[in-house]
Amino acid sequence: MSASVTFGEYPGVSRAHLEVARLYTRPTLLGPKMCDELIALVGHMLTDEEAEIMRHLKRPRTAAGLARATGMNYEEIAPALHSLAHEKYVLISAGSGERELFNMMPLMPGTFEMVLIRKSPDSVTDWHRRFAELYETLYETGYAAEYANKRPLDALHYLPVGESIENHSMALPSDRLEIIAERFDDFAIGVCQCRLTKEIIGESCGRSLEVCAVMGPIAKIVASQGRMKLVSKREFLDTKAAAEKEGLITWVGNSESGKLGNGACSCCGCCCAALRTISEFNAPGFVAPPHFVPYIDRASCKLCGKCARACQMKSLVMTGDESSGTLVHTSERCIGCGLCAVACPDGNVKMDPVPGYREPAKGWFSFMARFAPNFFSNALSVTVKRRRNNHV
Repeated sequence: MSASVTFGEYPGVSRAHLEVARLYTRPTLLGPKMCDELIALVGHMLTDEEAEIMRHLKRPRTAAGLARATGMNYEEIAPALHSLAHEKYVLISAGSGERELFNMMPLMPGTFEMVLIRKSPDSVTDWHRRFAELYETLYETGYAAEYANKRPLDALHYLPVGESIENHSMALPSDRLEIIAERFDDFAIGVCQCRLTKEIIGESCGRSLEVCAVMGPIAKIVASQGRMKLVSKREFLDTKAAAEKEGLITWVGNSESGKLGNGACSCCGCCCAALRTISEFNAPGFVAPPHFVPYIDRASCKLCGKCARACQMKSLVMTGDESSGTLVHTSERCIGCGLCAVACPDGNVKMDPVPGYREPAKGWFSFMARFAPNFFSNALSVTVKRRRNNHV
């Protein structure tokens, strides 16, 4: 960084980079408080010129609007914005030509995923590796869990492993990936950004990387950008079935609308940023309450512990041994994936429906109506807490 100034507690960091970092701290962007980890990430993401442009993005702007705000020439601004939105994928944009609007997006979910969406691990550069390392360091501060420790955001829901509800009379279409996939014509698969990050920092769990998928119109868009590969519906379903065999759990966005598309990653509790808010930080996270939870036939259970070992979220824990132990189920950590039921060799773990289960939203409007109250409530809670503690 050049043109360094003393600004707050971060002397030696340019004013432009610090102002961009402050924009990222906004609770409406699910941002962290100002910290060394955030400063380091922003410093890596942006050149001096890019930071000078982005510090004016307090709201969506066109290239012409930013040129007026910065005093820079349009001819300088336009290519820099194009690079940030369509090459680095640090910004989000809508529209085209002179009317294209550019805006900041949350670091996660948002920039983290957009930057690291890859067709294969081979396309990762040193810049991407360093980005992943710095973001993981920031994530480990626990900032993301701040926004989900009051109310779950219901942004996505995890599907029960197919085998665990294969003949269950209460299973819904929204519980079965093959039925969800019928709403879409296009599918694309790429690398899981979370496991890629863990691999980069030397903490890989060894499970498959190329299992992250999108369905619907967005599939052709990301494929045209060279960041995912188009596949058939059959290839998509086969990939997901193979991921289940590895103990990975599939999520989809918590909306049944087929108009805008949907995502479907295959996650693990040790790598997935969404699941780690639960498994590491004990917050409800971004996950909707499950449709099914395990019921254990304790009279027949042999306490072999296989169900507990299969649980990604540590919601099912074995205490003691086979002669004197017991199984403890913590419902707050359970996402209803059914891996425990599949793992039980004697069929003593069944998946039971949760009374009062709330089905996924039927469309994006109803999804936002459900999502927004908890989102703003959590954001307000973070704002109040930070002001009380004098954090940015």
